[in-house]
Amino acid sequence: MNPTSTPATLSYEQAGVNYDLIDPLKVTAQRAAAATAGHLAAHGFTEVAASRGESAYVVDVGPFYLASIVECLGSKALVADEMHALTGKSYYDGIAQDTIAMAINDLITVGATPLVVQAYWAAGGSEWFADAQRSQALVAGWKRACDVCRVAWGGGETPALAGIVEAGRIDLAASCTGLINPKTRLSVGDQLAPGDAIVLLASSGIHANGLSLARKLVERLPQGYLTEVAPGLTYGDALLAPTVLYSPVTEALYAAGITPHYCANITGHGWRKLLRHPAEHRYRIHSVPAVTPVLKFIQRHAGQDDREAYSTLNMGAGFAIFVAAADAQRTVDVARAQGIEALVAGQVEAGPKELLIEPLGIRFGTDDLQLR
Repeated sequence: MNPTSTPATLSYEQAGVNYDLIDPLKVTAQRAAAATAGHLAAHGFTEVAASRGESAYVVDVGPFYLASIVECLGSKALVADEMHALTGKSYYDGIAQDTIAMAINDLITVGATPLVVQAYWAAGGSEWFADAQRSQALVAGWKRACDVCRVAWGGGETPALAGIVEAGRIDLAASCTGLINPKTRLSVGDQLAPGDAIVLLASSGIHANGLSLARKLVERLPQGYLTEVAPGLTYGDALLAPTVLYSPVTEALYAAGITPHYCANITGHGWRKLLRHPAEHRYRIHSVPAVTPVLKFIQRHAGQDDREAYSTLNMGAGFAIFVAAADAQRTVDVARAQGIEALVAGQVEAGPKELLIEPLGIRFGTDDLQLR
């Protein structure tokens, strides 16, 4: 590719992911699921209705709330497999962390302390597990991520699904259960209000969303995954930086006496996830975090403008915390004390439901995110 030319835009839809087709099914499923909530009454429990459509589901069990989530890794393991073929290195310790992060970073948005993680490792055949280096890396990385999040690894399932999962591949997922105790830690947006600050926590790279686009982009690169993103850093290695585990921050916030009014895990749909709560608020961003080199690289080589990039990728911000303005700087300080960079990026205002990223001239409105 001529470095002075503008590449043809490569969108997420061209890479095989079309949320306009996926999201309507999710809305239909949510409505069917909501009709089953009455079954909890037979056990003396009730659902927290406001958690419907949020990143984790919450049940009131009396003295505390119970939160739960299941998430899959997606296609990041394919990058690890390709890089192993090129370098001989196993990347499955990081892949394990990615998988757990997908579940735990969703669970903590509602104010939950992660309690138990379960593993789902579905291989294309029994021979996948015969590679001792890869299997042991997966186990070691899984345990290490559990230790970071102070969560018990309860068990799991390891099916061999020839004919469903491609031979030589593995489909990874995790479920997580957590407690919201005391109940005042519940964070489903009922306290979200104009005047609140928006604090963004830094990402480590692409995390585990947008990999379909990142993999499709390899076709345009002169050395494929071994193309340098920065001196000494290949595209493949940059993509495989493990997803940040954010639960140490949310737990430290509780210890510091700070209760978020709302949280959003910035995964699929990129920064549009800041519009997740159904309330009518304007979210005005006045400062954006530094974009990691791999995300700049993807945007440039995919020929995406800022609006397309911020609607798909995390662009340097992996998690958003909405707090009272008086708690904003302390929230940043708590995150930094946990080794995670953060910044006060904006504020919530009265107004129509929209996200304004002022430094980039980007606006997202209600029509740009339909999750309910």
